[in-house]
Amino acid sequence: MAAKNAPPRWDRKMQQRLARGEAAALGELYDRFASLVHGLAHRVLGDERAADRITREVFAHVWEHPDAYDPKQGPLRSWVAGLTHRLAVQRLRATETAALARGGRGTTEDLERRVRRASVAARADYIVTSMPTPLRAALERAYFQRRDYRQTAVDLGITEDEARRRLRLGLQLLSTANDPGTSTSGLPPEGGRTR
Repeated sequence: MAAKNAPPRWDRKMQQRLARGEAAALGELYDRFASLVHGLAHRVLGDERAADRITREVFAHVWEHPDAYDPKQGPLRSWVAGLTHRLAVQRLRATETAALARGGRGTTEDLERRVRRASVAARADYIVTSMPTPLRAALERAYFQRRDYRQTAVDLGITEDEARRRLRLGLQLLSTANDPGTSTSGLPPEGGRTR
């Protein structure tokens, strides 16, 4: 039996392949994580072109610095998401600060509130997409379809107790999005470091 803290085999092998300079590994990594990276960047920045640039920057960074990822520190998915979050928040701060310097409306406090909202939204998106499918399915029924736990139980073919448990766990995970010090989401606090 593998050690509980052992990194997933795919993550270790991917890191090794990238370190050897295998272009096919970068393509495989891109195929697997591009939508995650772009989605998080877009959620923080609210701009398609800026999200495209962050996506390119993230994969360029991974290609140029494959050893920056340590499989012992957690899943590659979380590391890539953390890197995306950090770069997107830096970009948001830089563009918003430049806009303020040019005489744009608002204050530095407004800027920090926008950064905080964008960070929380990105963490929430990441948490939802990373949570186990049974929890996500229960939350989606409750939130999007406005189903209560009894209706969710019927929809999913589970007991009412199990539906309540899944909804409670899903909501507990989601509630951590608002706490920048929580690492449950795999994302660092705003302005935080991934390592």
